[in-house]
Amino acid sequence: MAIYVEKIPNRSSPPAVLIRQAWREGKRIRRKTLANISKLPPAAIAGIRSVLKGGVVFDSLDQAVSIRRSLPHGHVAAVLGLCRQIGLPRLLHRKRSRSRELALACVVARVLFPASNLASARFLSTDSPGSSLGSLLGLGPVSGNELLANLDWLRQRQPWIQRSLARRHVQDGSLLLYDVTSSYFEGRCCPLAASGYNRDGKRQLVCGLLCAADGCPVAVEVFPGNTADPGTVAALVRLIRERSGIESVVLAGDRSMLTTARIREDLGPAGLDWVSALKAADLRTLLKQPKPDPNNPAQDPRAPLRPGELVPDQMAEIHSPDFPGERLLVCLNPRLKAERARKRESLLRATEEILERIADMVRRRSSPVLRKGKDAINRRVGREANRKLVEKHFTIEVSDEELRWSRKQGSIEAEGRLDGIYMVRTSVAQDKLAAGEAVAACKRLARVERAFRNLETDGLQLRPACLYDDEHVRGHAFLCMLAYYVEWHLRRKLAPLLFEDAGREAADARRESPVEPAQSSPDAEAKAAGKRTPEGLPAQSLETLLEHLKTLTLNEVTLPGGDGSEFPLVSQASPLQAKALELLGVDPEKITSSGKPA
Repeated sequence: MAIYVEKIPNRSSPPAVLIRQAWREGKRIRRKTLANISKLPPAAIAGIRSVLKGGVVFDSLDQAVSIRRSLPHGHVAAVLGLCRQIGLPRLLHRKRSRSRELALACVVARVLFPASNLASARFLSTDSPGSSLGSLLGLGPVSGNELLANLDWLRQRQPWIQRSLARRHVQDGSLLLYDVTSSYFEGRCCPLAASGYNRDGKRQLVCGLLCAADGCPVAVEVFPGNTADPGTVAALVRLIRERSGIESVVLAGDRSMLTTARIREDLGPAGLDWVSALKAADLRTLLKQPKPDPNNPAQDPRAPLRPGELVPDQMAEIHSPDFPGERLLVCLNPRLKAERARKRESLLRATEEILERIADMVRRRSSPVLRKGKDAINRRVGREANRKLVEKHFTIEVSDEELRWSRKQGSIEAEGRLDGIYMVRTSVAQDKLAAGEAVAACKRLARVERAFRNLETDGLQLRPACLYDDEHVRGHAFLCMLAYYVEWHLRRKLAPLLFEDAGREAADARRESPVEPAQSSPDAEAKAAGKRTPEGLPAQSLETLLEHLKTLTLNEVTLPGGDGSEFPLVSQASPLQAKALELLGVDPEKITSSGKPA
């Protein structure tokens, strides 16, 4: 016998809704109407139908389901899903193990929640989770000492991982970008930093970062704190050859690092090509006439660099016996020329105001210190006259009664001759690297500077380092580099939603052009003006977008009826969250415990 709700058509009138009873008598089915509920609201009718089918009626929602825990999940699903797309787990190690899962968790946590080892352990551990990351990877309890030991494991894997990154993003003969920065310590430090101090008196170490031409990091190296920038080049050569497995590259480096000595002693013997720029002192040598060479009657007696003959925004290639075997590419930027002239004049006037103030005190004898005579006045001038760094352009005369000065017009004009001029030097032949490409390669060093900004100030927290062992510090720097590797991919995929140029490659091409001024793409200008994307979604920084994704939670839900009724339930995504996950190609509902598809 069964009792059910049945809807009976009634010609042109509304259908009749009946509670009926049915039973079998032999081969026949008998039916009986128990009640007519046609006048009840549809919701009440649906409730009665559900109850008759075996459903349960509760007085309140919390009697129907229970949410045991709700964890921030959207940002974890986004970053972890991206890590799997770019093959980071296999990059860490081919075989799955707890060490690999811990390393992957530390990389994701460094992007989302950069903190000390103890705080990261609390964040990942399942008994005090800060997100769904620990449960997704099935980590269970995690301790700070375990994360320290995992840094040792990651440090041992570093040569193989960097070699794999180089194979992915660098080919023989391609461009590599290199720059260095420093990281300071709080409290007790490791021996690496024992010999170096920064301007604030804190112990520091030096960190060198190697990137592909598009700014993707491929290798990192840590040096003692007292290592000068040029002193890292020899280690860089070994890094390229031994760890990265690359035989032929073009290395782009800062002018203060790829000095003439380092080019001659390190890069030349290693057979590496390079691109750099000339310092101001080297530019001044090119303004002088060359010494006569009796063996070369066709020698040009004029100076190699003649600023008056340069065409604005046009490249010119010159040669000088002071730089044998090198191509020197020079360009005059008229906008930079005008700006430097304006700034120099402003600094000169500011220095004259400082000198005038001191001279007025000398004349009026208003300062007791200056009444002591010439030596006291000289000390005051020495302390204040070079505050704007242009004292070299003044002739200053001091006596017991008076302070006089005048501008060195010859010195000012000589410095002004180089305004707006920049010169790139390279060992690569013309048929392999055109002039515009060489200048663009040198300007791409801005991408390494962008990487250091992200590592130091934008959240990955390369510094301050709170580790006391050299190998742990090196492992920490490598972990931060891997986190930036993930963030680099994250920014590229989420660019349509970020306050970054949606046409980043086109914008970089314009910015690196030797003749065109830097411009933003129309999409970037529209986002900057309206603070919204073309689809009408609010534009974000990467940090605020990850914070918004964090509100997409993973809930542990249980039903009445025992412990076996627990299941995960992901909250509904907002339009912005849905768009971000769509750009990343991630479905947060398909990631459950241990990271396996549901």
